[in-house]
Amino acid sequence: MLKSKTFMKKTRSGGILKIVREHYLRDDITCGCQGCDECQQESTVLQLEPILQSSLCQSPHYILPDTNVLLHQIDILEDPIIQNLILLQTVLQEVRRRSAPVYKRIRDLTVNPEKHFYTFTNEHHRETYIEQEQGENANDRNDRAIRTATAWYSKHLKKSANLKNLEVLLITNDQRNKEKAVEEGIIAYTCEEYIKSLLANPELFDRLAYVSDEKNEVESGRIIFSEHIPLSRVQQGIKSGIYLQGTFRASRDNFLEATVWVHGESVENKEIILQGLRNINRAMHEDIVAVQLLEKENWVAPSSVVLQDEGESDDIESVEEKEKMLKTGNKSKGKPSGKVVGIIKRNWRQYCGMLSKSQIKESTRHLFTPADRQIPRIRIETRQASTLEGQRILVAVDGWPRNSRYPNGHFVRSLGTAGDKETETEVLLLEHDVPHQPFSQAVLSFLPKMPWSIIPEDMKNRVDLRHLFVCSVDPPGCTDIDDALHCRELDNGNLEVGVHIADVSYFIRPGNALDQESSNRGTTVYLCDKRIDMVPELLSSNLCSLRSEVERLAFSCIWEISQDANIINTKFTKSVINSKASLTYAEAQMRIDSPDMNDEITKSLRLLNKLAKILKKRRIDNGALTLSSPEVRFHMDSETHDPIDLQTKELKETNSMVEEFMLLANISVAQKIFDEFPEYALLRKHPAPPPGNYDILVKAAKSKNLEIKTDSAKALADSLDTAESAEFPYLNTLLRILATRCMMQAVYFCSGMDSDFHHYGLASPIYTHFTSPIRRYADIIVHRLLAVAVGADYTYPDLTDKHKLNDICKNINYRHKMAQYSQRSSVAFHTQLFFKHKGILNEEGFILFVRKNAIVVLIPKFGLEGTVFFEEKDKVKPRLIYNDEFPSLTVEDTTFNMFDKVKVKITLDASNIQHQKIRMALVEPEIPGVTSNENDQRKANGEPISKKSKPGK
Repeated sequence: MLKSKTFMKKTRSGGILKIVREHYLRDDITCGCQGCDECQQESTVLQLEPILQSSLCQSPHYILPDTNVLLHQIDILEDPIIQNLILLQTVLQEVRRRSAPVYKRIRDLTVNPEKHFYTFTNEHHRETYIEQEQGENANDRNDRAIRTATAWYSKHLKKSANLKNLEVLLITNDQRNKEKAVEEGIIAYTCEEYIKSLLANPELFDRLAYVSDEKNEVESGRIIFSEHIPLSRVQQGIKSGIYLQGTFRASRDNFLEATVWVHGESVENKEIILQGLRNINRAMHEDIVAVQLLEKENWVAPSSVVLQDEGESDDIESVEEKEKMLKTGNKSKGKPSGKVVGIIKRNWRQYCGMLSKSQIKESTRHLFTPADRQIPRIRIETRQASTLEGQRILVAVDGWPRNSRYPNGHFVRSLGTAGDKETETEVLLLEHDVPHQPFSQAVLSFLPKMPWSIIPEDMKNRVDLRHLFVCSVDPPGCTDIDDALHCRELDNGNLEVGVHIADVSYFIRPGNALDQESSNRGTTVYLCDKRIDMVPELLSSNLCSLRSEVERLAFSCIWEISQDANIINTKFTKSVINSKASLTYAEAQMRIDSPDMNDEITKSLRLLNKLAKILKKRRIDNGALTLSSPEVRFHMDSETHDPIDLQTKELKETNSMVEEFMLLANISVAQKIFDEFPEYALLRKHPAPPPGNYDILVKAAKSKNLEIKTDSAKALADSLDTAESAEFPYLNTLLRILATRCMMQAVYFCSGMDSDFHHYGLASPIYTHFTSPIRRYADIIVHRLLAVAVGADYTYPDLTDKHKLNDICKNINYRHKMAQYSQRSSVAFHTQLFFKHKGILNEEGFILFVRKNAIVVLIPKFGLEGTVFFEEKDKVKPRLIYNDEFPSLTVEDTTFNMFDKVKVKITLDASNIQHQKIRMALVEPEIPGVTSNENDQRKANGEPISKKSKPGK
């Protein structure tokens, strides 16, 4: 049966276009119910005897939710208890239009056979399709379509003897839709009514999302925040320049301060400061917001005060007291400041954290404290508070009323006991949005069948390099070996150098489930005690890993290089190699240094090392930066896997040797793919920092009578090289660590979407990533481009679509950033475990930053940073004088400058189980009333304070 509509559309040129839209209706769309006599169906989804027992409906029943229930109550629907749902095409189309993440979660549920979720294409069924009536809006038409489909199902089931007792319940939170359904004889309930009625599962009630803010508002009724401007007015305001659109970024150190990074290239003020609860106006981290600039006389300087939210409930008075601390800044240093006037797009996700149980007895309303300090507390209702105390839980946000200091949300699920290693790792991965679920069967189905070996067909378009003395050099315990090297003398006196990279693109073909999963994951994530692979282990640790004494497929970059490291020619080829040795950096260094070793591998390593030194010097002479960041390595207990020792990583010559040839390969490949695909090359750039970024570095150097020039990367590199002190050897390292903090993030981009290719840190005009395809998806795309460029593989449409490549770049940039954050969090957690077992330690460190009420200290021995606060609760407040010119802080009569040497007491503060942290307290220099004593440690451990001495005395 065919329905057709004809309508006229005016084109841009003024012509009239006749459009005919055909809509096919069918009689053969089945209901999906087991035991149905009416439908001719090969397979069914909905069970004959649904198990849910409701006090509202005694009969067995199916659930049919409307659009709003799917959008707002997805956490309920994901619970294993909820089964036998009928998902209408009308509803799914609307959900897809309004929320892609929710739509994906629903699609995942429909393919789960245990859920019995059936998708019914009501818009193409002859008896359930309806047309929009005159004067009826789209929303009302869709509501009517949902009621029509529900009524059809109820009538249809009664025709089969097996299904006569089955009911279909319409679940809707739209009161008007519910009333009309009841009038039409349809059984309809709100989501809240139905969930409350599930006799065997009262805990589901906690997971209800409260969509109506009015119902969930705080009793006080006091309006705290100004109303958000409607989206239509926001868009007009952005067009006319009254408002600016940008990404909201909450401060980690100060809950009353945030910045908005304004979108658009031509915007004068890229970064806008927001100070105070009302100017932040219910925006949350990473929301897209509309901001209005304040008058210039109201601009403020960024605050140096560290403020954590320790208020309870809606204690606005205490917040207003803290806001006064922000207003002590230098007005002349005010930067563009503003206030949030509207929310363009919420970036709410599920948050990990812990419940702060209400002090009011029998109360079901509690505050949830997120693990991420950039997220405000969330008010939730739960009757399981006693059970959830001490647990890490997951909470979703539902809304934020104007008269509540905190947003409202609902409990999603428990993750486990706080402090447990498995639980904390799960929290860490969830908080940084790291995809870590096991690879699905659909993904694994695209892996090669074992046993696998190279066949003659694979040698087509490949060069056989199995005879070469190739070896790999990696950290100890590395199983995902991406790269291997060789070097040999040629008859003409020049050298042949080869960088051989695992040919991952041979195994991962464009567009299949394995490729999509790798693209989504974007990168392998390395935590202290585990690795979250981008590709399944069969590839990462076996078939793609360039292990020794096995034949492997590779993509090789081979140069002819003169003895003084000048490149004579370059070629790229797919190859087959057989690595002769898998060495660690220490083993490779030992071979180079040993006079007794002269085998082919050792000769190769010595030649590579000699060339690498020349290449590195040349690179640094051209202005490449050598920066520093303290990295630590944990030694784990073989049984408990707890850290038993902690040391900073020692870099050997061989680390630098491998790095030089990886950089050279990446630069060579970048030039090749750009020459072949000027619009579609996937490249990597490192923007030059804005001059203001260097202020802290320049001031710190000046305080030590040193000058740092920042006009160019070369000037900075030369300044850092000469900034040394005979009495203070560690000064240069501190300056390089600080310089690292001034840098911008390096990013992937598509050459057709950007004109600035320069890599500031490497002083290279062009750069990409080619050398780690096992652990980076960017490299897989680069391999595919290079393979097409050298005629070793075919192209495909998405490879030459710059908009698709740009989307891939956005995702891998995001995944790369999240991987870095999760790795840092893993180090922080394992450092806490280490100090938990070590107890109290006194260590020497250097002041890295000076704040208004604190100093940030770096402990080189452990690569550890911590904050020493001078204003704490329950302590006599010392006299503090902050000097912004040469960042310094005078506490009583002692002045602290950046890079000063101090001694601190390091302990694990376990008083707050949610945010256990390394606490540092000053030991030397001694300041009366401030310097740490034994009672601070007792307090941190929750022990009684000794009566012999009181804090501050």
